[in-house]
Amino acid sequence: MTEKRQLRLGAFMRPVSLHTGAWRYPGAYPDANFNFAHLKRFAQTLEAAKFDAFFMADHLAVLNMPIEALRRSHTVTSFEPFTLLSALAAVTDHIGLVATASTTFDAPYHIARRFASLDHISGGRAGWNIVTTSNPDAALNFGLDEHVEHDERYHRAREFYDVVTGLWDSFADDAFIRDAESGLYFDPAKLHVLDHKGEHLSVRGPLNIARPVQGWPVIVQAGASEAGRQLAAETAEVIFAAHGDLAAGQRFFADVKGRAQKLGRSRDDIKILPGAFVIVGDSVEEARAKRAKLDSLVYYESGIASLSIALGHDASAFDPDAALPDIPETNASKSSRERVIELARNENLTVRQLAQRLGGYSGLAFVGTPQTIADEMEEWLVTEGSDGFNIMFPYLPAGLDDFVEKVVPELQRRGIFRRQYEGSTLRENLGLKRPPNRFFEKTTIRKAG
Repeated sequence: MTEKRQLRLGAFMRPVSLHTGAWRYPGAYPDANFNFAHLKRFAQTLEAAKFDAFFMADHLAVLNMPIEALRRSHTVTSFEPFTLLSALAAVTDHIGLVATASTTFDAPYHIARRFASLDHISGGRAGWNIVTTSNPDAALNFGLDEHVEHDERYHRAREFYDVVTGLWDSFADDAFIRDAESGLYFDPAKLHVLDHKGEHLSVRGPLNIARPVQGWPVIVQAGASEAGRQLAAETAEVIFAAHGDLAAGQRFFADVKGRAQKLGRSRDDIKILPGAFVIVGDSVEEARAKRAKLDSLVYYESGIASLSIALGHDASAFDPDAALPDIPETNASKSSRERVIELARNENLTVRQLAQRLGGYSGLAFVGTPQTIADEMEEWLVTEGSDGFNIMFPYLPAGLDDFVEKVVPELQRRGIFRRQYEGSTLRENLGLKRPPNRFFEKTTIRKAG
């Protein structure tokens, strides 16, 4: 009998909810995004439910929206990812800890050190979400007058990945002898100086931290543009995708895994996890009523600001009750812009309706009972629309508790989600291989060229 494919589940936890009305929902913690006691409780609840990972997005600027919208945002203050995840590593034992770090506004040596440290502190549970940073306001915080061009950001990201993974391989796994009798702490023959000089980066190395527990922290990527898909096929082990329906998910799944195969990688080397906004009710009608209540808490100024960010273009001057006008390309996220334009066209939405949707949540949503939600997730899994999902909770704590207490047991009953963790590291639990050291092991990881 063929064993069923298993769902992989991440939890999108920074912000704790993408919905701008989440902090106002009845019974929600208004400070859930910036309260360590709450976040500790969420992480431990997710671990008890056997989630693969606690995932933190990151922003390097107060979001590029007008103050009228910003004053209503629960994301205006959030913890720095490494600080929070290091603290959560001390109060959890199994759940993966994934942080976003920018290849555009940080240095490879910093990124390599931080993730290597987190991997050691957590016992092998770190993951790096590689982003090129689409927010143009971030550039202003790093000495630039304008944002780096889209394709150039991706070229730099590809070289950045090579440098960081090279730095993680600075020491052989058995380099540290620590022989008190001979006085030899490490074997110099098992130390490699990277000495990288490339188009965008110059880094001598070596890294001053032992090789990570997992060899490399798990590599995560989220870009959906042509450049993003290619970077994912070459480097990613987990992809946090964004699709509104199963057909789009199946096309993306086939495309990216097909690209990876052409590069000599196995399809199983990449786990594709679309973001899924989940609202659970005892009936479908109750779940829909919860969503309607939540969406009613979105102010227009918040929605239009979210629409502007998604389009990379100021939408405040648009006629609210007219169709979305033609939007020129910008230097912001191309995939985000295209998804919003497609949504407006497919559903014939006015600017006001589109803003309301964007201020809430416009992507893939499962709104129903534990059984109907499990039905949809299982269909995505068995028809190769995804390997699992990155769950987005509507409000905290009830939205998280509903999923953990009602949906997870239903997935387990169907035999498509674990009851116990498979190993002690994030790689082991995701079914990913530990990468060999390119400088000290005979097997080498193929570099796309």
